[in-house]
Amino acid sequence: MMLRLVPALTILVFLAPVLVGLAGTLAPAFGYLPAIGATEISLEPWRTLLGWPGFASSLRLTVTVGFLASLLSLFGAVALVATLSHSRRFARFQALLTPLLASPHASIALGLAFVLAPSGWIVRLISPELTGWMRPPGDLVTIRDPYGLALVFGLLTKEIPYLVIMIAAALGQVPAARLIAGARSMGYARHTAWLKLVLPQLWPQIRLPFYAVIAYSLSVVDQALVLGPGNPPPLAVLATRWFSDYDLARYLPAAAAGMLQLGLVLAGLILCRLGEVLLCRFGRTWAERGGRQGLADRLLPLVAGLVWLTLAIGLLALLALALWSFTASWPFGAALPRSWSVAAWMSSSDRLLATLATTVVLAAAATALALLLCIGCLEHEARSARKPGNGVLWLLYVPLLVPQIAFLFGLQVALVRLRLDGTMLAVIWAHLVFVLPYVFLSLADPWRALDPRYARSAASLGASPARIFLSLKLPMLLRPILVAAAVGIAVSIGQYLATVFAGAGRIATITTEALTLASGADRATIGVLGLLQALVPLVCYAVAVIVPRIIFRNRRGLA
Repeated sequence: MMLRLVPALTILVFLAPVLVGLAGTLAPAFGYLPAIGATEISLEPWRTLLGWPGFASSLRLTVTVGFLASLLSLFGAVALVATLSHSRRFARFQALLTPLLASPHASIALGLAFVLAPSGWIVRLISPELTGWMRPPGDLVTIRDPYGLALVFGLLTKEIPYLVIMIAAALGQVPAARLIAGARSMGYARHTAWLKLVLPQLWPQIRLPFYAVIAYSLSVVDQALVLGPGNPPPLAVLATRWFSDYDLARYLPAAAAGMLQLGLVLAGLILCRLGEVLLCRFGRTWAERGGRQGLADRLLPLVAGLVWLTLAIGLLALLALALWSFTASWPFGAALPRSWSVAAWMSSSDRLLATLATTVVLAAAATALALLLCIGCLEHEARSARKPGNGVLWLLYVPLLVPQIAFLFGLQVALVRLRLDGTMLAVIWAHLVFVLPYVFLSLADPWRALDPRYARSAASLGASPARIFLSLKLPMLLRPILVAAAVGIAVSIGQYLATVFAGAGRIATITTEALTLASGADRATIGVLGLLQALVPLVCYAVAVIVPRIIFRNRRGLA
């Protein structure tokens, strides 16, 4: 009986905050927020937003960065999978992506700032021998550039690995090797065959993940605070600044900016859908012409090579965080630090430990709740033999498709009325909204793939459903459960806006602390916080891999 209630409870838990938050942001966007004395519906917030001196540049920056990063991520991921999926190196390559997948967006951005800045690691490696620079060039803009190119690069280092993993998972449901072999026997080049036969079958399964990439790229805040231009900033950053302003009148145009951000994402998804239709018609014509080879066979390897370089710089960024966290002296022109120190780790150890403890507690609580709800939903699905339709999958993606800035302020208003703002419970709930979809998507396929004959055999021997669940299913699915937990913890640790709004600025995590200090000059402390952001999820992923091997060391199929 209790299991029947779990799906409805799950939907309520992670959709209610989004819907309430949207309603709570929509009203102030049209001038209605009684808490600050705004009691009349008006368009004044929109006039203020549209009249802001940098609005046009901010809007243009948001659109160009969002679409450029999304499209380049998709092209890069497709090129990489198309060139590697047939080789034995593909599995090892996916393992190499783990540090980038596990690291939050903010830690990657902080590391890239250390690598790409005019005084960054790359310039230090080639100076003064190749550049002649004895000091950082003052006229070179490589981060926070007015065109947002550094921000695009930062998004690529995170979104390409995500899409590669999504495409790789979808490949398991497509007979790609047989299709390519058949096409090759008819004279098709490998990459042309992959694009004509494999990609069209993969697209329906990777459509929603790509939509999530579009939504995030159009509304990114954490990476934009580090790598994006500051004046004018992207629209989501502008709204965040106004929501954090001491002048309460700023809340109204900030809410309008949040609603505009939602409109941009919806428009982006509609344009993407229209683009799919046009590309489908073009692709069908291209396939019917029967060309055996073409530009794709030369272009895809080139794009894949550029993606390799991008991901290598992303890994270099994580290494830069580690180096700076232990650096005592690193003068410009030196390839590596001249002297090392643990002073940055020791000087604020008490505060660091408290912040880390808060971060871990929040992540563990949100992930544990997400696991309970997801396992309950999947177990109910297995017992009732009813697999949910595509509509449920769309519901799962709602928190990932709706810009955070469009509903988190409204959610904060609701939490204030419930007297929950600034509490750990509020932050855990806010994190749960984003953790739950990722945990469910990580766990659903392994759970559904478990052969139901195991449960039937146990039932025929007299085992109760509870005993089958506890003694059979949970042990057999321990590794997927731990991997899903690691994913959930990584997502929770990376939450910035959810922590700031639900915590009312009173609850600090390593992510909020790192972004607060991002514009400061203390690179060692920033390196410590950025490294911790990356290390905690990596440790969780390592535990998810190692623990089953230890527990089931005598059972090869489970380890």
